[in-house]
Amino acid sequence: MIYRRKTYVLASSFVTEFNALFNEILLPSQLKYGARLIGRWHTFIDDETSEIFAMWEYDTIEQYEEIETKIKLDKEHVSRVQERFDQMGRHRYKEIFREGIKQEFFISTVDRKKTILQTLSADITNSTYD
Repeated sequence: MIYRRKTYVLASSFVTEFNALFNEILLPSQLKYGARLIGRWHTFIDDETSEIFAMWEYDTIEQYEEIETKIKLDKEHVSRVQERFDQMGRHRYKEIFREGIKQEFFISTVDRKKTILQTLSADITNSTYD
């Protein structure tokens, strides 16, 4: 297994709008193509700045790359994202994402069977996503 942490440092005033973008557009596309979300968290850095990060699980780096390729080629998804960015105001990008977007990959140092993730295996196998 490989794990991906995607981190956003953004204006706190934008958190609600960004969460809506994630839940309504980004997450459904990731799930559609097989990405597995472990969780997504938010913390305040100070009064004006927040950090949001998500942890994802993939079988291999190749699986991650395949999923990302499919998402980028999904014209409906790309159109929905572009439309939402237009609504939010592209000119606000630097103001909103103060330190940009960071992505890192990890390999677990603990056997998956010794973590809470082992209980999710059956759920993933038996789940269907809309």
